[in-house]
Amino acid sequence: MRHADIIARLTLEQKCVLLQGAKPFGTWPLDRAGVPQMEFSDGPSGVRHQAGEHADHLGLSGSEPATCFPTAVTMANTWDEELEERVGAAMGQEAAVQKVGTLLAPGLCIKRNPLCGRNFEYFSEDPLVSGKMAAAFVRGVQSNGIAACPKHFAVNSQETRRQASDSVLDERTLREIYLAGFETVVRESAPQTIMTSYNLVNGTYANENKHLLKDILRDEWGFDGAVVTDWGGSNDHAAGVAAGSTFEMPAPGLGEARQLIEAVRSGRLAEKDVDERVDEAIELVLATRAGLEAAPAAFDAEAHHALAREAAAEGCVLLKNEGGLLPLAPRTRVALIGDFAKTPRYQGAGSSAVNSTRVDSLLDLVGETELELAGYEPGFERHGGENRAKLDAALDLARHADVVLLALGLDEIAETEGAERRTMALNANQVELVRAVAQVNPRVTVLLSAGSVVESGWMADVPAVLYCALGGQAGAGGALDVVCGRVCPSGKLTETWPRRLADVPSSASYPAEGLRAEYREGLYVGYRYFQTANVPVAFPFGFGLSYTNFAYSDLKATDHGATFTVTNTGSCAGAEVAQLYVAKPEHEVFRPEQELRGFARVELAPGESRTVEIELDERAFSYFNVATGRWEIEGGIYEIRVGASSEDIRLVAEVELAGTGAPDPYEGVDVTPYETADVTDVDDAHFSALLGRPVPDDAPRIEPNMCFRDLNYGRSAILWAVWLVLRSRVRAMERSGVSDINTLFIWNMPLRAMGIMTGGITDKGVVDALLREVRGFGWGGAVLLVLALALGWGPLVGCLLWLAWIVVPLVGAALLNLVRNAALARKL
Repeated sequence: MRHADIIARLTLEQKCVLLQGAKPFGTWPLDRAGVPQMEFSDGPSGVRHQAGEHADHLGLSGSEPATCFPTAVTMANTWDEELEERVGAAMGQEAAVQKVGTLLAPGLCIKRNPLCGRNFEYFSEDPLVSGKMAAAFVRGVQSNGIAACPKHFAVNSQETRRQASDSVLDERTLREIYLAGFETVVRESAPQTIMTSYNLVNGTYANENKHLLKDILRDEWGFDGAVVTDWGGSNDHAAGVAAGSTFEMPAPGLGEARQLIEAVRSGRLAEKDVDERVDEAIELVLATRAGLEAAPAAFDAEAHHALAREAAAEGCVLLKNEGGLLPLAPRTRVALIGDFAKTPRYQGAGSSAVNSTRVDSLLDLVGETELELAGYEPGFERHGGENRAKLDAALDLARHADVVLLALGLDEIAETEGAERRTMALNANQVELVRAVAQVNPRVTVLLSAGSVVESGWMADVPAVLYCALGGQAGAGGALDVVCGRVCPSGKLTETWPRRLADVPSSASYPAEGLRAEYREGLYVGYRYFQTANVPVAFPFGFGLSYTNFAYSDLKATDHGATFTVTNTGSCAGAEVAQLYVAKPEHEVFRPEQELRGFARVELAPGESRTVEIELDERAFSYFNVATGRWEIEGGIYEIRVGASSEDIRLVAEVELAGTGAPDPYEGVDVTPYETADVTDVDDAHFSALLGRPVPDDAPRIEPNMCFRDLNYGRSAILWAVWLVLRSRVRAMERSGVSDINTLFIWNMPLRAMGIMTGGITDKGVVDALLREVRGFGWGGAVLLVLALALGWGPLVGCLLWLAWIVVPLVGAALLNLVRNAALARKL
């Protein structure tokens, strides 16, 4: 242990309180032992640090000003690890300036389905891109001497019922798709912390899953840092500590520490496990002190804004450019149309929302270009609905311009933490505007702001589309840099754009409204599915146009790597993202058509050529064998495919590998749908065969992990009313177009989370009392009411008796909790 001297001086009570938060974003200090408090902060696209004593993880309180950098979707589209590292370094510096010891970022969950409301926070559908970009970000943040915290570990692919949903999947899919990115970030950047996800994985909460935290994360990958729960994500703190989880956050109160103490004294939890977790906690706090003490008094807001603009421009993906409409020539007279041109959609909603130091808009910045502005019109209602006056004004303006710059996008409610998108389509009024504008002026360039894919049928009506994703506070400037040709577009998609939602293999059961999210498609996520199943797409993984052209030649490949030449054959400087895929056309063990195993971003002047080298290791050819429990290589001929996208393969070479000689793990097992990628409707028998066990039961139960959204299944009239209020608020939020993350959090929150989300006011005893009410305990009060009326005591007395029947157990449990907490506090 690194801090055995400190731990030896601590009582059991002091050890246990160190393993939880003392306030929403602060660890527990023990000044007499030399352990100060450390601050966490949200931070996927910028530091969201709430100063003072009124911080909360949901964003009720304001946060300190910080640079809002492009979100993960935009940064991933750059495929630029060096740029991502610089952004991480800038963000880490801002965190250190604000005395934040651990930045809760990056997010690298796999984009399983386009409707996930939090896709904007995640890098890709592909674990290699996710892992490489996350590792670069972590290196950048930690260069400031503070810690980064990759999240959410693991298999967290939906927001619906996120704190009580069980992600059910086979071990091979778990290893190859959902854990591979985390393995990369751990091995290549040594993050000091990892955040566990809310959900269960194969029946066990991620935060207390020994297979994930001990067997894989710590023992196999060698992670020796602190594991942090998501805020409110702890189910059983003692089980979490035993499995390898360090901090329970946010500020659960001393009731949770009491449970740890009781678990140790009863023998359910070994004190050795507590000591190991305390050692991790102390190491994180002390290791980040030097970085915080050395941090400058302020950061250069202008320099960071410029970096954010550079990143936004590099993350733009040119999806269409018929006739070379872009870049626009100087003095082009442009009509700026679209509500997002004045009020940009530049970041996602929820705990990642940043209080930006400034926010640029297209309307504000177009005057700084050499373009001539014909005028601006909003054109449509931001959150949907008809407005004929706005549409007519936009059409009139479009008629008097050389080119229309049309700013479209998803609104704030479409993409938010806590809820899924309801559709893959843009609002109908925006699609109507596109078609109407194109009829009066066909020279239209759409600037599209969205954190994930959208339906693209409307793109047939316009010659140019620039996908700006969510570009952060300087996104407008980055987009104009591309439009005007100051930056040659080099961004490429890191998620496939399907033609329609129904083409996505998980679409029929996404989001899972029941207790379990079943990953029946297995390995076939994103391009792995579309290419293996031969399903046409709107835009393939890795796609992106440029203002110049690139040629590929001279591929030489071995099982250790490949070299090839990329030449800029166009007339302007630009960057190409060359992608290397590995395929095995003849195989015994089923596998996707091809898988990304390397990439390189190459900047070239006109006419310049460069030799590119991409290294490969054994993992590039491996699959996880569920029979041997190891990574194995199937012997035979492999193809090394190099190209500009997953569908634009320019060069192919073959290499032969001997293989490891492992047995076929599916010998005698009927996994037919997975051999053909026919996985849109896998039945129970075939999914069970893949799992190697029966498909779990999905029946709802009244228990501590019952969500507030399920209170209508209970037997309490009072809690039925609570459910009605919550449901009406959710529906009102959906109608208004304004995100209410607090309502969504409660709607999807399990009852047991009350014990750790109320700052110590409640504990497990209060939750147990509430569960009795859910089960119908309160109807005993109705008997008292009837009895009071029968005895002539009057309705008022009867109602008071009914109320007391319900309230007294809850209040009694809360008071007992406070008394016990006070007794423990005296021992600290």
